[in-house]
Amino acid sequence: MNTNTKTNVRCLAEGAMMIALAQILSMIKLWEMPWGGSVCLVMAPIIFFACRWGLKAGLMGGFVLGCLQFLMDGGFALSIQSIFGDYLLAFTMLGLAGMFRFKRSSIFLGTLVGAAGRFLVHYVVGATVWAMYMPDEFFGMKMSSPWFYSLLYNGAYMVPDTVLCLVVFAVLMKPMKKYLTAEDVRAFQG
Repeated sequence: MNTNTKTNVRCLAEGAMMIALAQILSMIKLWEMPWGGSVCLVMAPIIFFACRWGLKAGLMGGFVLGCLQFLMDGGFALSIQSIFGDYLLAFTMLGLAGMFRFKRSSIFLGTLVGAAGRFLVHYVVGATVWAMYMPDEFFGMKMSSPWFYSLLYNGAYMVPDTVLCLVVFAVLMKPMKKYLTAEDVRAFQG
């Protein structure tokens, strides 16, 4: 088996494990919003995988997770736009973390960019597709703009979710540095 084949097999195996782990972690919710979205560690495995294997693998891992989230999480969606946006595209954006592969602090930069990409998709879908469900009041504030409502709603779980991932990666940095910075992958590839 040549090095390229070994690398592909290792990437696929690790991707499958990280997607499965992300799906399991999505079921352990610290807090859940009424119309979907929750604070949990679902993003961490995909961001970790993307930072180790790059943009293409990360985007694919995020897409597969989005499909699983829709199928196994009850698939709460209003329309085809909601399915594509809130599940397939939003989770695919986590793979943007792969842009920082082999960079110093890649896991932290990747977390910020991947989470920002996911938030942006949820924000646009929330303001356009979910606008008809905007309440008169949210967190004690009068709502008049679906864009402001979507910002508050999606920010209410995405900001804590992102901070949680950053804290977990910071705690794991010292004991798992060679994995979080993909040093083992670089050495494996030659």
